[in-house]
Amino acid sequence: MPAPPLPIAVLHIDESCLGNGREGATPGGAGGLIEARAGGAIQRRDFFIHAPDTTNNRMALAGAIAALQLLAGKGKRLKVLLVSDSEYLIKGMREWVPGWIARGWTRKGGAIENLELWRVLVDSARRHDVEWTWVRGHKGHAKNEYANDLAVKAATEQVTSNGAVESGFPAWLEAKRAKKHYDGYDPDAAFAELEAKLKSGERFRLAEGS
Repeated sequence: MPAPPLPIAVLHIDESCLGNGREGATPGGAGGLIEARAGGAIQRRDFFIHAPDTTNNRMALAGAIAALQLLAGKGKRLKVLLVSDSEYLIKGMREWVPGWIARGWTRKGGAIENLELWRVLVDSARRHDVEWTWVRGHKGHAKNEYANDLAVKAATEQVTSNGAVESGFPAWLEAKRAKKHYDGYDPDAAFAELEAKLKSGERFRLAEGS
């Protein structure tokens, strides 16, 4: 008898680092929107984390770790789609990490940057069945833009949520629509489209996301 299908969750995450690459402390943040279906309805929650001195790449990894560990805290293995505009994160998990693991966490070009975070991320991802997909940032993808706003707020105010909290996405979207942005955009339909692809087992391309 086949195992029942895993429950599905979609994560839209983003990261921020204020003054990335400059001298001195560069505070950062990461945040995201968690979507899952419960009782037939789509439930949305937010999370965000901060660091006093970091980089964009480190926050991309830390944000993914935080999201996956939040989901694992419920004690269930999930089918997860993680959507990010960080090529470092998505290409890393899809293309680089398998080779690093095969070579005992080494790479031909020298030391692996942020090795400790990559290892924690791999361990966190193993708790679920994760698909990784990239979306181009700042191109009008509503949920990616919302995740960006959460990340910037976390970096600017140096705040971290207490786990997954009630989402501000509906109010954010209404405010954007009042300014004639995202007219005709249906966030539930966008979730359902991604959900259907996950259920079908379709492989996501690196340039997808909605």
